[in-house]
Amino acid sequence: MRIADVLRRKGTTVATVGPEVTVTELLGVLASHNVGALPVIENGSLIGIVSERDVVRRLHAGGASLLQAKVADIMTTEVTTCSPSDDVGDLAAVMTSRRFRHLPVLVNGELAGIVSIGDLVKARIDLLESEREQLQSYIAG
Repeated sequence: MRIADVLRRKGTTVATVGPEVTVTELLGVLASHNVGALPVIENGSLIGIVSERDVVRRLHAGGASLLQAKVADIMTTEVTTCSPSDDVGDLAAVMTSRRFRHLPVLVNGELAGIVSIGDLVKARIDLLESEREQLQSYIAG
């Protein structure tokens, strides 16, 4: 199964933020979209990703003043990305070993979607369930 298959089911709409947004505003966007991470876009290009973990870790280290900081101050700038043709199993292994939960999908350098580890696990479970049903049908047939 490929990332394109996941995006077909999930959709390609992605909430994003700019680097100038405050952490307080970021928290509002995360909450309103019920997501754990957002790609950071500037002039149409992906320049980073920011997650709840980024906020929590820096809030612990720096205190409440972090809420007035800019997303640019806390975002991850070395973003691992994928393409629609990448294999779900391979990416799930990468995400697990490197301990991140969200992966922007790029097509020709432009953001085309985002997948979470939950999306990939669900896709794999759905695939296994489909295979199980096919085997049961074959055996019963």
